[in-house]
Amino acid sequence: MEEFYFTYSGNDPFQPAVVVYRQEENYYRASKYTFHPSGTENSNILYSRHNYIERTDFGWSKLKSLGPMFDSKDLGIMVLSISANGTIVFDDYKTDDGIRISRIKDGKQEEPKPLGKEINSGKLVAHPFIAPDESYLIWDSEREEGYGKSDNYISFRQQDGSWGSAINMGDKINSELVENGARLTPDGKYFLFRRSEEKVKEDGSTYWETKDYWVDAKIIEQLRPQ
Repeated sequence: MEEFYFTYSGNDPFQPAVVVYRQEENYYRASKYTFHPSGTENSNILYSRHNYIERTDFGWSKLKSLGPMFDSKDLGIMVLSISANGTIVFDDYKTDDGIRISRIKDGKQEEPKPLGKEINSGKLVAHPFIAPDESYLIWDSEREEGYGKSDNYISFRQQDGSWGSAINMGDKINSELVENGARLTPDGKYFLFRRSEEKVKEDGSTYWETKDYWVDAKIIEQLRPQ
């Protein structure tokens, strides 16, 4: 019992949190992480920002770091997404670089580089999700042509490897409120996202109310250019 892990469902199936209790001297330190697979079912590696855990013959490993290229004080990663081939995309709230990408080349992870203006345009570019097969990228940002505040956008990978123009995911997903945090369920059947609205209390102070939504993942193919 030096350390143990457990998950809980609670009332929020969109946040599969992992709670870790680790013994340190004469007490237990508790930490909560929201891990996500690399887009495939039955993943043996789960990721949480710049950290990950691996499935072993004896359960899940201790928390590991992706390394100094991602675990840096200069970075402020909110969301990291990884494809089945190991390509990593992530945002950074500490800079104006938007979303960066790091591919595997010659067996090594490349230095992360900002994506082009197709992706990194507008304000508050964040929360990327790359498809397991890298055929598309979803993220959110606030753009002049949007429905109001932050909207979800998608870009499809072109035959030459470049990313296509940003496509607003439409009024079935976006609204005049804030939409962000999009991703697929591991089985690829459902598309999940968040919608947030600023509310005013009786004393005049404000707070954000966030709700989670899901739709059939077929909407992605409906948006793919023919």
